[in-house]
Amino acid sequence: MSEPSAPTLPASPFDQAPGSIFHAAREAIVTVDDQQRIIMINPAAQRMFGCTAADALGSSLSRFIPARHRAAHAVHVRDFEASERSEVPMGERGTITGLRANGEEFQAEAFISRVELAGADGTRHYVTALLRDLSHEQGLKAQLDAMKARMLSVFDLAPVAIWITDGEQIVFANRACAALFGSADSGALVGRSIYALLRPESHRAVRQKVAQALASDAPVSTVTERIARMDGSVREVVIAVAGLPDHSDTAVQMVITDITERAREGQLLERSRRELRRLSASLVNAREAERRRIARELHDELGQWLTALKMELSTLLPIAAHDELAQRVGSMVSIVDEMVSSVRRIASDLRPLMLDELGLNAAVEWLVRESSRRMGIEIVLRLEDADPPVSEAATIALYRMVQEALTNIARHARASEVRVELRRQSGEVLLTVQDNGVGFSEKEISREGAHGLMGIRERAHMLGGQLQVGNMAGGGGRLEVRLPIEADPSDAAASREVGPADDDAPAPAATEP
Repeated sequence: MSEPSAPTLPASPFDQAPGSIFHAAREAIVTVDDQQRIIMINPAAQRMFGCTAADALGSSLSRFIPARHRAAHAVHVRDFEASERSEVPMGERGTITGLRANGEEFQAEAFISRVELAGADGTRHYVTALLRDLSHEQGLKAQLDAMKARMLSVFDLAPVAIWITDGEQIVFANRACAALFGSADSGALVGRSIYALLRPESHRAVRQKVAQALASDAPVSTVTERIARMDGSVREVVIAVAGLPDHSDTAVQMVITDITERAREGQLLERSRRELRRLSASLVNAREAERRRIARELHDELGQWLTALKMELSTLLPIAAHDELAQRVGSMVSIVDEMVSSVRRIASDLRPLMLDELGLNAAVEWLVRESSRRMGIEIVLRLEDADPPVSEAATIALYRMVQEALTNIARHARASEVRVELRRQSGEVLLTVQDNGVGFSEKEISREGAHGLMGIRERAHMLGGQLQVGNMAGGGGRLEVRLPIEADPSDAAASREVGPADDDAPAPAATEP
């Protein structure tokens, strides 16, 4: 008994020549007859299903459908044939599951169209399906989802608080953010308005930063504000705001850093610094008062006793019995004179009496002249006729600053000319000391034990002023101190310049080293 012959396929409704549009199409195209037999399959569909045209033609379409979906597919076929629709748009049925020749399943979208062709034996009905393999897209989507999950995991485990907002609403908050706000779960923050978690006085500044971040590709901007925790406590934070790339014009990300402890430590440090400065000022004042007292006692008490001793010795000279005794008495008188000079010098070192008796200008003028004599260099002094209208503390500080500046020049500058200027300018007292020496080096300023400039800076700061130290373009160093005054600078008197050989100036009552 011979085997039954294969059914004869009707003629293809399309030209399957290799150069036809059917062959050139990139989408998979499959046409079946009313028996669901494949009568046409293009190369794209052959690649999709992993078979050849010879293998597919004449076979049932169900071979390319997983067994568990074939019954549902048959129902859809009957419904489509019973309907009057000529086509079903792609995606209307959602995704369908296909089966490759190697048994691999894949997701696809289908566009189904009814085709009717007239032939010699009457009208024939066909159905053509245009298929799009979603495997690649789903693979990319899976990779994107995995990457998104990893990124969210990184954000969620970040040690700093991060939230992402769309408009005013929080759409993501990490664990650190939940901890910062005192929430047990970050999900409790999602959906809330950020301005419900910020203090009212912070709203305006944050809105401005958000608008800036969304308006342009500006760099990340920060704002220091305060937040309200779930328990009602307030924390001080720094919020960094930046737009999200490739997102809508309403989404921004914010990194929130809690600086409450840092701010508190800064306040404590500043308070400690102020207390140390007050202590330093108190010690300086106490030292100056002690210097004044000792200088007065040396000048008045010891000086008077030495003067009396000199007078008593002088009375012995006329009654000396012989020349040797007279010579010894004269020698003692000379020793007493040296002691008187030493006492005056020590007293002037401690506190120049003319600072109290004649004022700041006279004391500085004498100090400059004596320093020029001892250092052997030219010092030009420029003063105003009237003393600067400053407090006693500022008067003492300015004198000590000039003294310290000249001492530093003598020790380190190797200068041959120095200029000192003390005048009023724009409501301030301006002290300038400059020289033509080697100038200041960073190493010299910051070296251990270099307390001269530090002392000048602290004295200026205690009086509400400032110190600037630098080098001049032509060489040499420059020290500038500015102290505030209340007097009107417009009534400053005319200036005078005193050189190192100003012999007309009154001689000081004591000698300064």
